[in-house]
Amino acid sequence: MSEAAPLVVEFAAGTDLGCVRASNEDSFGYDLARQIYVVCDGMGGMAAGEVASTTAVRNLLKAFDEQSAAPSGTAAEGRMRDAIHAANRSVHASAAVSEHLRGMGTTLVCACLDGNRIIVGNVGDSRAYFWRDGQCFQITQDHSVVAEQVRQGLITPEMAEASEMRSIITRAVGVAEAVEPDLFAAEVQEDDMVLLASDGLTRYVSEGEIGQVLGSGQATESMCSQFVALARERGGADNITCLILRITRAASA
Repeated sequence: MSEAAPLVVEFAAGTDLGCVRASNEDSFGYDLARQIYVVCDGMGGMAAGEVASTTAVRNLLKAFDEQSAAPSGTAAEGRMRDAIHAANRSVHASAAVSEHLRGMGTTLVCACLDGNRIIVGNVGDSRAYFWRDGQCFQITQDHSVVAEQVRQGLITPEMAEASEMRSIITRAVGVAEAVEPDLFAAEVQEDDMVLLASDGLTRYVSEGEIGQVLGSGQATESMCSQFVALARERGGADNITCLILRITRAASA
């Protein structure tokens, strides 16, 4: 009996200015050879948010590639953690040498396929969702004031959604010399999907609606377009970015 072809990722991504913002401070990136994908949502005055997010994306991918190429044998979780640390150092260093970039930072959520496992890392309130067989749930935990209040039982999720403090994050890449990401790992199988998204999408589209779109049978490009359209129809007060990963089998030789 021949072995099954290895799992690979089919993906699509989309980003949009939204209906209010004058510039797009979201960034996304990927390395197909290393099968790592990332979404960042920058923050800071003037162009600082855009600089923070693009710097984080570029340096995370660079560091992950360098570590993957080295004969260290470090597990994927370790390579991802180290790459996020490298992104943090790069953003923090850039802010330290430029007055108009001072205080900039960015959220970050990333995922990589490692054999039959998906590894997810996050800092801030950009999110990852997992879909399988019609079931959808959030993988990551938001690093925000209201999310921490919900986890402590101080407020309900409904109160958090209505709170004026919902955009205040408690952890970000580049704000301090060091940051500690959350990491998650799970086994995956063919047809599983993962969504990486900035809060410009998730503040307007519920977990249930995300599951409906991911389970709609559309091409991943069409799903991204639908997510952006939904967020814009409902106000689009922030930049909107989504990146969808569909787990599939490599084509037979």
